[in-house]
Amino acid sequence: QLLEAKASLSLAQTQHALQLQQAKAQINNMVPKKQFEQLQNTLREEQCKTQQLQESLQQQAEQTCRQLVRTQEEHEHLLQAAVEQAEGLECSLRNAEAVLAERAAQLRDAQAQLSKNKLLIEELRGENRRFAMALEAAELKQKSMEEKNQLLEEQASALKQLIGKITPASLS
Repeated sequence: QLLEAKASLSLAQTQHALQLQQAKAQINNMVPKKQFEQLQNTLREEQCKTQQLQESLQQQAEQTCRQLVRTQEEHEHLLQAAVEQAEGLECSLRNAEAVLAERAAQLRDAQAQLSKNKLLIEELRGENRRFAMALEAAELKQKSMEEKNQLLEEQASALKQLIGKITPASLS
């Protein structure tokens, strides 16, 4: 816009200079007074237009400059906010990675403990089977002992009866 306004101003100044030369040439050629006044009025109008264009151009330049400064400040604020957000996200990511690493270590430890526990369970099951077999053997032995004990008691009872019969007969 600034370049266009400058070009318009330059064109207007060139036209103005041309018209001024034409007016001077006409005056030198003894231009009639009425035409001279018209040319003077036209010259004043063109000078006024040129002045207005210069002022307008200056205002547009100032406005464009202010707008550019505002836009640049907004971009800087947005960039700063984006940088802060990225730093925050990076910090969050590092924290999440640390927590994840800690959890992974905990899971590895838990898995190692679980493996140890499985081995212990297998060992305990083996011992349990051995104890069960030993218990079964002991129960069989106890049953056998009870049967022998029963047999011995029966024999002892039979001996007592026999002794009971033999003793009175031997005494008499």
